Amino acid sequence: MHTFHIPVLGIGYTIDTPLKVAHLGIDSVISLVDDILIEKIRKMYCEKFGVPYHEISDKMEDFRARRITSYLNMIQCQVEKKLTELKTSALEKGNELKELFGLLPDTSSIKQEFFGSVSRFFNFQEIKQWLNENLTMGSIDVNIMTKIDKDNYKNGIKLDHAFNDAHAAVRGFAQSNLSSTLILSAGMNPRLYSYLEQFDDFYPDENGVIKKKIALKVSDFRSAMIQGKFLAKKGIWVSEFRIESGLNCGGHAFATDGHLLGPILQDFRTSREQLASENYDLLIKALKEKDKPVPAKILPIKITAQGGVGTAEEHQFLIDHYQLDSIGWGSPFLLVPEAASIDDQTIDQLANASEKDLYLSHISPLGVPFNSLRGNTKDIEKLSLAFNGKPGSSCPKKYVANNDEFTERSICTASRHYQRQKIKALDKENLEPEAYKNRWQNIIEKACICVGLGTSSLLVNHLETNSEGVGVSVCPGPNMAYFSRKMTLSELVDHIYGRGNVIVRNDRPNLFNKELNLYIAYLKNKMDEAKLNLTKKQEVYFETFGNNLKEGIKYYQSLFGAAKDKFQDTKEDVLRELEISLKQLDKLMGRS
Repeated sequence: MHTFHIPVLGIGYTIDTPLKVAHLGIDSVISLVDDILIEKIRKMYCEKFGVPYHEISDKMEDFRARRITSYLNMIQCQVEKKLTELKTSALEKGNELKELFGLLPDTSSIKQEFFGSVSRFFNFQEIKQWLNENLTMGSIDVNIMTKIDKDNYKNGIKLDHAFNDAHAAVRGFAQSNLSSTLILSAGMNPRLYSYLEQFDDFYPDENGVIKKKIALKVSDFRSAMIQGKFLAKKGIWVSEFRIESGLNCGGHAFATDGHLLGPILQDFRTSREQLASENYDLLIKALKEKDKPVPAKILPIKITAQGGVGTAEEHQFLIDHYQLDSIGWGSPFLLVPEAASIDDQTIDQLANASEKDLYLSHISPLGVPFNSLRGNTKDIEKLSLAFNGKPGSSCPKKYVANNDEFTERSICTASRHYQRQKIKALDKENLEPEAYKNRWQNIIEKACICVGLGTSSLLVNHLETNSEGVGVSVCPGPNMAYFSRKMTLSELVDHIYGRGNVIVRNDRPNLFNKELNLYIAYLKNKMDEAKLNLTKKQEVYFETFGNNLKEGIKYYQSLFGAAKDKFQDTKEDVLRELEISLKQLDKLMGRS
């Protein structure tokens, strides 16, 4: 139905997005990190829709998986009702139908057929039949960060790894009624990947149909090949590879070694058939060994991309040139309350954010660079506590408790327990004031994002936040600087498809140039950090990084130089900016 999808946005911002957009044919993704938040939102919607609600308390067996299953089933049921009502009440829902078809790209054959003949020449019963045959709901996909997989305990005894956080989330999705996609992000977790084998819904039938598909979020082709083969050897087919820009994205940033988005997409375009055929060979061997149905032909693979896309021209270029199946539009949807669960104060902060307000922080307890917004209310809350002698969070949810420096059982580096212990150890070092201040700031910088990224969905739905507090974390990508106001769903979708324009600034760089400059700045920061004690290993790393960036610039110069009917209004600017970036890189690497 659409050539874009809404990726996962934090923990709570897309927690109910399918309920808002799936009946319109738009795919979106729910985060499965926070089962406490999921249970609160399920209770709210059960009351709203008059559906019986039975609490799943944390005293119950396998409560995390059960909460997730119940929530996903409820969401699916309500989306199906909305779509069925739209189909069966075609005439009464005329305005909603027009909205649905109006959102579709103008190239959509369904849209053309509806406005061209169906609505004018078919009678009521024929229209209802046509709608039943042609309208499908958007996919209700889910996301699991593979690294958020902490051990869990009961009565002080560590439970089997099947009850780890990510494992339980997989089970919750696997036992749901959904027929959709599980998106695995944040790198490979072999034990979690192997756990997928236990659920029949992840395997194809003899016709190649998979009820619950797997998508991997990857940063390059090599990673896709390694992870795809690992799963294929277990009889699990990867139906989609989501390529995300290493730096020009929201949330956690997994920087490559200087490999840029364009060349990475080119690798997938060139080697897509190889990826499919090699995985298929491994798949059928594994399925035969497991005595499971074997599809007669290679299963389809979708290749999608996300990170920094901001115009209709960029969107269509990625689809046409790299033969992509869909483009992820993330950060701009944070300004669309019709799609995301986000409070007005955070929307205002995002709408007014400039480039300097959107920065790559070190606030994540996972130890991975994290795109953040300066002045978000969670950081203000965090700093206030620290300067009043109470550093750290009470850590009410403990989803990223992964540090055992001071405790036998892992705790979170953003927690009050950890930060107090760390500061006590720092006090014993008798450092100079400036050195002490820097180390102290590094300790208290970590924020409780596993709470903060979900709080907005509680605020906007007027739910209690007694354990969470009211501080909000938000994780937009750098592209947010160019979207400067609250938008309706139709306004942003029209922008995506080139039927309108919501960007008022005229200085937005091309997405490829933007990512390149982010990588050059990233390399410079890394080199500055290492200059006082540069090792041979770091020297080799920096040289490789710089060479990869230079190869990427050459690729873009060739790409835009040969462009005939794309980027005609901006081509010269792009090429000029590439030349400037090349000179900056050469200077940084000491080449001139």
